[in-house]
Amino acid sequence: MLLFFVSNIFPIFAAMDNRIKNLLKKHGLKGVNKPKGTPSHPKKSHIVLAKEGNVVKLIRFGEQGASTAGKPKAGESDKMKKKRASFKARHAKNIKRGKTSAAYWANKVKW
Repeated sequence: MLLFFVSNIFPIFAAMDNRIKNLLKKHGLKGVNKPKGTPSHPKKSHIVLAKEGNVVKLIRFGEQGASTAGKPKAGESDKMKKKRASFKARHAKNIKRGKTSAAYWANKVKW
């Protein structure tokens, strides 16, 4: 009932809802802000439908086939630790931009 009421008064919210549903279905995503791997994409390794406030963006991120990506592992080499720290330092400004930046998602999922 409330959704019907809101969509009648604010048709932009209903349009946004439909856009989100269509994008989720088209790209096979489980939900908003839930990244998914894209092994068949030629360049990018992941996709996410990011939503922060009223802003909704479809973001592709990550290098396909990057061997250095992944969560820190026990017994990780010093070289890999330096790579991870270097990535985070190099992209810190963009990571701070929040959920609507590819750097945020690459940092969260891949590094």
